[in-house]
Order: sequence, then C-alpha cells, then structure tokens
Amino acid sequence: MNRQPNILILMADQLTAPVLAAYGGRVAKTPHIDALAEAGTVFSNAYCNSPLCAPSRGVLMYGRLPSGTGVYDNAAEFPSQMPTFAHYLRHAGYRTILTGKMHFCGPDQLHGFEERLTTDIYPADYAWTPDWANFDVRPDWYHSMESVLQAEPCVRTNQIDYDEEVVFTARQRLFDIARGNDPRPFCMVASFTHPHDPFTITQDYWDRYAARDIDMPRTPADTGPHARRLRHVIGMDQQPITNANIRNARHAYYGEVSYVDDNIGRILAALRAAKLADNTIVMVIADHGEMLGERGLWYKMNYYEQACRIPLIVHAPQYFDAGRVANCVSLADLLPTLAEFAGDGAAPDYAMPIDGRSLLPHLSRTGGHDEVIGEYLAEGVVAPMVMIRRGTQKFIHTPTDPDQLFDLATDPDEQRNLATDPAHAATLAAYRADVDAQWDLDALGAQVQESQRHRLFVVDALRHGRQTAWDWLPPRDASQMYVRNSMPLEELEAMARFPKWRATP
Repeated sequence: MNRQPNILILMADQLTAPVLAAYGGRVAKTPHIDALAEAGTVFSNAYCNSPLCAPSRGVLMYGRLPSGTGVYDNAAEFPSQMPTFAHYLRHAGYRTILTGKMHFCGPDQLHGFEERLTTDIYPADYAWTPDWANFDVRPDWYHSMESVLQAEPCVRTNQIDYDEEVVFTARQRLFDIARGNDPRPFCMVASFTHPHDPFTITQDYWDRYAARDIDMPRTPADTGPHARRLRHVIGMDQQPITNANIRNARHAYYGEVSYVDDNIGRILAALRAAKLADNTIVMVIADHGEMLGERGLWYKMNYYEQACRIPLIVHAPQYFDAGRVANCVSLADLLPTLAEFAGDGAAPDYAMPIDGRSLLPHLSRTGGHDEVIGEYLAEGVVAPMVMIRRGTQKFIHTPTDPDQLFDLATDPDEQRNLATDPAHAATLAAYRADVDAQWDLDALGAQVQESQRHRLFVVDALRHGRQTAWDWLPPRDASQMYVRNSMPLEELEAMARFPKWRATP
C-alpha cells in the first residue's frame, strides 16, 4: 500500500451488526453501508470489548482494555498521559480531526486530536459514576424504559440537532482540506450519536418502513442474575411493556439506522467531490450494539451478540481485495492497525503495552488472530465481568453469576449454556484457567470500587460553590470566516473556491 493514506472513520453509536444487510439483516435499509461492504472487507465477527459508550471508546482510543486505562464506565477519566491512536498518527505526520461524540471524561478533551469540530453530546464530568456499593439504588441519570414506551415519529430531537452538526462540520472540513495547502495526510473521525436511544426519528425515516415489516425479537426473556440486574438498572419492571411498544421501538431504531446511513452517504459524497476518495481508507464501526428486546433486554451492558457484536467494514479497494473475514476481532485492534497504516505497514515502537493486534494480516489475507478479550466494569454488574471469544466459542464469567459458554456455530442465539453440560467440562475448565491467568478479579473489583468512591466524592464536592465545566467548547474565530478585509476580495474568493477556476484556452 502507498505510504500514509488518508483515513476516514465513520462511527455510529449503539449500532448492532445483525441489523445490517452485510451481517444478515433483512429489514434495515442502508444502501451506503451496503456499497462500502460490497467493495470492502467485512469483518463478520467484530466485537466491542466493553459494551458501554465511554469504556468501549476508551478501548478504541488506547488499544487497551479498561483494566489497563481506568476507563471503567461512562464517568471515568480518560488518562492524558497514555497515547491514543490519534497520538500515533499525529506523531507519524497526520492531521488528526474529530467531529462528533467520543465521550471523553475529564479536562482533556482532545487526547491527540489536533482539531475537534464539535462539542460532545454527553457531559465530561464524573456525575454518571456508578456505585456498586449501593447497587439497589437505581441511578436516575441512566437509561429508562421511557425510550421504548415513547417510541414514535418526531419532528426534532437533541440527537438530530447534534448529528446534523457532525455531518456539516465533517463535510466542511473535507472541503477545507481540499482547498487548503496543508500537505499532511488526514485522519478524520466522524462520530454520530444515532441510532442510540431514545427511539424516535422524523416521519420521513419512520415511513421508510411499514409496520408489518418490522421483525420482533426471536429469543425469550432471560431470567438469569445478570439479566435481573439489568432490568433493575433500566427500570424494566416499573411499568408494563407491550408488543406494540416493542414493535414501535424497533421501527424507530430502523429509521435511525437509515438516518445514519444517509449521513454516511453525505460525508462520502463530500469526500468524492473534494477529490480525496482515491487515497482514503474508509472504516465503518460502532461502539457497541443494542439488544432491541432480544432476551427481554434493551440497550447494552452485556456480552450477548446483540449488545457486543458490531460492524467493522474497511473500504479500501485501492489497497485490499473485497471479501469477508470470519476471524474474531475487536475495537482494541484498531490502534495497531491505524498505526501500521500510518507507517506504511510497519509495526511502530509502541510507547506502552497494548492489548490489540493489527488487522493488516486479515486485510491482506495472510493470516491473523482469532480472539477477542472483553471486560465490563460498569452498570449492571457488581463485580468484573469478562469475556473470551475464540473461534466459534464464547465464554462469559463474573464471580457473582454462573458461567456461560456458547458455541455460536450451532447456537447463534445463545440459547444453550454449555457450561452446565458435563460433556464440556474440560473446555470450561480451560477457560476458567485462562481467566485466572489473565485477571485477578478480586483486585480489579477493588480498584473499580475505589475509583467509584473517589469520583463520587469529587462529584459531591464540586457541587459546592462555583463550578467549572470540562465540556469542550469548539474554537470559532469569526474574524477569519467568509469575507473579511484580511486580504483582497478576489484573492479570498479564489482561495475559497473548489476546484480552482481556470480560464478556457
């Protein structure tokens, strides 16, 4: 591959892979994602490592699991001293740009990005810190079932306001790059907040789907201890949920997925119009999935397929043949992959240990790993929950609950827990040994609870007196925008025009 291609990462929030046509979905209408998948590499078994917004994005940014970064939950600070993929790319000479959501908590809101074009949709402070010591007290700031109960068409939402800004700024910056004189390659992340709940979308997107075409959940309600905790956290048992509510929520979700797809199409159109597409690798990813009522559950916070399996599509026909990769990979693998893109395929000298492994062997069809390691340390558990996915098997363990072992080749809906089958006792023992070798779960649990106590105290203390927000305020210098007297008008207009005007011979 040519040295240092441009990189465009298109990220959706709470987009579960199974709804997309590229992953076997039959309802969602996503022609732009479909086209990227047809001409690109589809990773059929890609996973998030921690199925919650901020922890998952922490893994993406650092290439390390939450236990190695301290990004345990949606209010845990991203450490500034640890290099992210944006630092590696910037060190390699890239112009690094972020527009949209990344859920950075703490006063550093850049983490290696040279430019950040929008604020975040979520707060940057510690107020959303879970409290394992008081699990029975349901947090009032977390998901509730109101999203499902109120699912219907709308005219406007907070999330539509936000994603319109994401698309506008992404397109504008692509044209700025095309018109500018900066010779550096770029890496841009455009990160949407859809199709994250609430489940509502404008009438035109709702009307793309007939109610009769909306599929209903296939799997029965989960009655296990983790599912019961999740039902408590999201308040599922406080009010009845009807089949009509479920169908409407799924209907709105599909509309939101189409909304994301259209916005991806708008950004890709700008990339082509700016004549940047030929040397740009485009990636489609998500931070985690969405249960959509499967197993009687909603949102994420678990390691069932619907919540943790994500799209990962790499569109680079100028570098890699189209096709599918069946191996198990994860968001942790993106940092080394991006670093190798920036280094002409050579592995960089990493400034700290990483847990991910490069996807270049998979992309070039020369081999590659087949394993995902996961850690979940936030709402819905009271002790660390870990996951190992290898080949066709998935093992889920937490000290408070029975083990779960699934063979996804024969049981894709994860309905048969092989951990209780004596015929699989040796396999179960091997996975338990792997867990013991990789983690001290008691110590990790203590570290998480210590972090929670510290942050909860800080939150309470900062409520007294004057508060200083950490939320990102995008810089905007109107004196340098549009028509100003800093240069002759003809020169200014010529610089802003793309492509440049040339007299007809």
